[in-house]
Amino acid sequence: MAKIERFEDLQVWQLAREICLDVWNLFETTSLGRDYELKNQMSRCSGSVMDNIAEGFERNGTREFIQFLSISKGSCGELKSQLYRALDRRHITQKQFDSITSKTDTENKKIGSFIVYLNSKEYKGSKFHKTYPSQ
Repeated sequence: MAKIERFEDLQVWQLAREICLDVWNLFETTSLGRDYELKNQMSRCSGSVMDNIAEGFERNGTREFIQFLSISKGSCGELKSQLYRALDRRHITQKQFDSITSKTDTENKKIGSFIVYLNSKEYKGSKFHKTYPSQ
């Protein structure tokens, strides 16, 4: 297994970025872009998915990373709920809804699996490795 050195290498972050772009494309191509309240909420939570993955990774501690992944997972669920609102308000088609919610479901499962994996490891992060000066 290759060592992940940057958050950009994480599949969960890459998919989150793709979802974020898909949501932005909805704003650009549908009436959703004129529903400012919903648009702003969807923009914030879709960004939150990828941003919290990045922030948690950069904390260099497994427990903190898991906490930030949990926030990302919650934001992913929030986005799915907002997609229902966009569908119910007829801003997006069923096909657009199905496409993005399928990705949010996949992302939620991937984040959940990643959390399980991290919980199973003894490594706690580089910030917990103490170096002692020689005496």
